[in-house]
Amino acid sequence: MLYLVRHGRPRPDPDVPPHEWQLDPAGYDDIVALRDSGSLPTSASWYSSPEPKALETARRLTDAPVSVVADLREHVRGVTPWFDDVGEWHAVVRRAFEDPDTAALPGWERLADCRQRVARSARVILAGHAGGDVVLAGHGTAWTVLVAELTGAAPDLSRWAQLRMPDLIRVAHPQGP
Repeated sequence: MLYLVRHGRPRPDPDVPPHEWQLDPAGYDDIVALRDSGSLPTSASWYSSPEPKALETARRLTDAPVSVVADLREHVRGVTPWFDDVGEWHAVVRRAFEDPDTAALPGWERLADCRQRVARSARVILAGHAGGDVVLAGHGTAWTVLVAELTGAAPDLSRWAQLRMPDLIRVAHPQGP
């Protein structure tokens, strides 16, 4: 089984790029609750995005070694303006999903490229663990496009909008590289 963990609650700082945000200590109990929920496998291979909020989440969820994989990082958003209105933020990200071959804002990675990058990395990891459980710690948008890629379904934007921090998505172990 493939387990996709969305990182815990970050500590947003408008003066720091989101890919550098740390976890908010006020959200540590949510990570402990996920760890203690019995939802995660007791024996698995763990991998994480290099972003601090994802890597720290993984390290708080397991005592197993966690390998960092650069291509599991979130949808690259370059210099992104600060959005005080979460609805406005959701509208921009939805625009990226609606037209994945075009950057939603200047400096953003095309969502099609994010999907290809994350799926390629996940497939390589899964190929090395045929039949075994794998946990990837990372990000909501990246996991939404990865699930779509692995299942052949359209990206589930409703699920994306409802993801908690942290959250867990299970995907049947895809076959082959």
